[in-house]
Order: sequence, then structure tokens, then C-alpha cells
Amino acid sequence: MIIPVILSGGSGTRLWPLSRETYPKQFLPLVDRNTMLQNTALRVAGLHDMAAPMIVCNEDHRFMVAEQLRSVGIHPAAVMLEPVGRNTAPAVAVAALQAQSAGADPLLLILPADHVITDVAGFRAAILQVAPHAEAGRLITFGIVPSAPETGYGYIKAGSSINDAQVYAVDRFVEKPDSATAQHYLESGDYYWNSGMFMFRASAFLAELERFAPAMLIACQQALTLGRPERDFLWLDREAFAACPKDSIDYAVMEKTDHAVVMPLAVGWNDVGSWSALWEAGERDQEGNIERGDVISIDTRDSYIDAGSRLVATVGVEHLVVVETSDAVLVASKERVQDVKAVVDQLKTRQRSEGRLHRKVYRPWGCYDSIDFDQRFQVKRITVNPGASLSSQMHHHRAEHWVVVHGTARVTRGEEVFLLTENQSTYISVGVRHRLENPGKIPLEIVEVQSGSYLGEDDIVRYDDAYGREESEGEKC
Repeated sequence: MIIPVILSGGSGTRLWPLSRETYPKQFLPLVDRNTMLQNTALRVAGLHDMAAPMIVCNEDHRFMVAEQLRSVGIHPAAVMLEPVGRNTAPAVAVAALQAQSAGADPLLLILPADHVITDVAGFRAAILQVAPHAEAGRLITFGIVPSAPETGYGYIKAGSSINDAQVYAVDRFVEKPDSATAQHYLESGDYYWNSGMFMFRASAFLAELERFAPAMLIACQQALTLGRPERDFLWLDREAFAACPKDSIDYAVMEKTDHAVVMPLAVGWNDVGSWSALWEAGERDQEGNIERGDVISIDTRDSYIDAGSRLVATVGVEHLVVVETSDAVLVASKERVQDVKAVVDQLKTRQRSEGRLHRKVYRPWGCYDSIDFDQRFQVKRITVNPGASLSSQMHHHRAEHWVVVHGTARVTRGEEVFLLTENQSTYISVGVRHRLENPGKIPLEIVEVQSGSYLGEDDIVRYDDAYGREESEGEKC
């Protein structure tokens, strides 16, 4: 049995302003209708001897993971929640330990949630081809056949072939090279891009982790043992996992083990690590442009233009990335897109929300869009999914006025419970306990006008919540 382990803990800062901390790139439909996470799960679904996937993700993203997979018919065997990021080795370790908890020792197929693979059939064939090597105790890394002297990837140098098959012993891992070195790697034919995808037995990986990083293994064992299952999620213990050393699979195990082998892949792989990579992965028009949304381009070539909320027009430009969202616009040279992370760093330094949040924020019950704000007031458009409800809550510093624009609302205000339909409204005074629910079959949309001396999302006392969130999460409920 093969269990896909999908790693969904990244933040994707180089794809800002679309990708943000609370809604990173793996949850975005960047290349087709499906999100990157959905495509990753669907890529291996139904393959012979392939079990339901295990997902390891940031605990703040748990509802997005569950809903996105449910919407494409994928039902994970486990969704494991990291309280803090500790890189890929601890994430894989807790998945391997959990996979062994039922007494089995399955093969684990480790897949980042945010990669593109265009030749899905070729990828599936490679998985089946390499499985016997993983069953024999080898630790497989998938190396991408390079198509260019890429300086943004680490490389794997292949050694001798294993049993005359298209699988090779790993000679060594090498860091990101300069241009001349990358060109040498390309011409030699012995080097492959390091994809971050792996396959091995759970026991084989854990044995090598115990050999080379025993403190990490102990911390992961404690985080899993002290963790708690709740609803559809498995919460790792915060204190134990936070004490775990932070390291990648490569550094912790693969560069040290003598059981590592590399399987070359030529399957249209792209890690979509930058806007230029997304431009390369997409379908371009005759002028070399990729245009999404409401775009008018005149004498524009070899550019990526994404209009998220309004018309974007370009005239007489080349080799640009232009990305517009409702609260930010990025204009960058395609040759400098790796530096977009510096913008996010600046936003964090200045404590600006645009580095972390979109204007439209998704919650397990629906979403809200902050459409206007100033001193002492804020206006939001709130959408509540059918059958969903916000938590029972109270605010110390703000009052709220709700106007229903679509659907039916069930409102609890103090001891009162009543229904509101389109064009009806109600007022929630400061300090009054209240709840908003959608009892209907269609989405509920309301306009909320907040007024008061403090309008921060952390002004909330939550009494009970259908989604197991704590007051410390600081969410609009």
C-alpha cells in the first residue's frame, strides 16, 4: 500500500499579492480551475494500491484543506495540524509515525502541495516503476531532468545505476549553483533538479531519522502522543512540536543516508516558486503573454498580467509581471521576481496587513470582504454558507448593524431569536451576546456596518463555536 503524504505548510511569499500567509499559493487556482492542493491530490487518486492521502498543514489552514479536498471527492485518511512550522523533515516524521500506528508499514509518497506536473500519466507510471525499490528499503528522491541551467534549484548528482534500471544511487546533493556551474550540470547529464518529492517505507525513513536526527524523532513522537484527535483533524501537541529541531528532509536524512537513490523524471514539472515560473508553466498567447481577468494589452510582450478585481491595461511593455488584487498591485520585471519576498518582508516590518491577509478573508462558515473603513467605522460584506453559523460572541468596543441583501438569516441577540429576510436589518449593541446563522439552502449575504472606538478582529469574546476555534485565534467569527 502507498500512502500519499501531502505537505501543505508553505506560505508562498514569492507569489504575493495573490499568495498570502492566511491564503497561500497551494489553495489558489493558478493554472486551471482546481487549486494546487486539489491537483496534487487528484494526480495520484485511484492509482493502483494508492490509499487515501494524509495531509500535513498549518492549523490555521485546516478548514480550507478539508473543504477543498471534499469539493473534489477526496477524503483524507488524516489531516495533521502543525502548531508551528518546522520544515519538511518533522512533517514527514509525524506522518510516518501516524501511518505506522495501525501496525502497518506502508510506502509513503511525499508530495509538496504546490507543484505543477503536466504529464500526469508519466508521473503515475514512474511511481509504480520505483515502488519496488522503496519496498526494498531504499529512500527514493525524484530528480527532474533539467531543461535549462537553472540557478534557483538545488541539484542531485546521480551515481551508478541500480540493477541496470532507470534508478541511480545518489552521488551527492549540491546547493543552488551559479550560472556557469548550472550550465556545466546541464551539459554533463549527470545532474537533476531536486524536486522535493520522495518515496520510502515509513520504517526506513524513521530508522534513518533515529540514526541522524534522534532529537527530532523524539520530539515528533511526543507531539503525536500528546496530540489530540478532534473532528476530522489530528492536532499535534504545541509545546512538544515547537521544541522539535527545524530541518528539511534533505538535510536531516537524504544527504547523510547511504540508502538514497534518485529516479529521473521528465513530466513537465514546475514548482511555481515565482511569477516567472508561473509564466513558464502557463499557456501563452502569440505575443508571449498570459492574461487573466479584465486585461487590455497593447504592444505588450512576454508578460504575465493578472487583473483580479478591475481593468488592467498595459501599453508598450515587455517582460513584466503585473498582478492586481482588491488591495494591492505588483509591477515587477520578470528577471527580478525572486525579490518579491522583500516586499512581504517590508510589509511585515511596517506591520501592514497586506502581507498576511487578503481584503476578502475565508472562514469555515464562509467569508467576509472589508469593503470600506475609516476611524470608528468599518463596512463588511459577509457571506455565510448554507447551514453554517458564526460563533456565539460578544464585543466590548463595537456595535454592529446587519442588513440582509440575499438569503435568510437566523439572528440570536441576547435572549431573542428571530429571522431576517432580504432588505431587513437589525442592530447589535456593544456588549450584547449574539450569533448569525444561515438556516437556508442558498448563501446568506449581509452588509455589516461596525462602529466603535476599536474595530480590531481580536475584540471578541467567543462563548461557543461549531468549528472548535479558540478566542486566541483572533478570527472574525
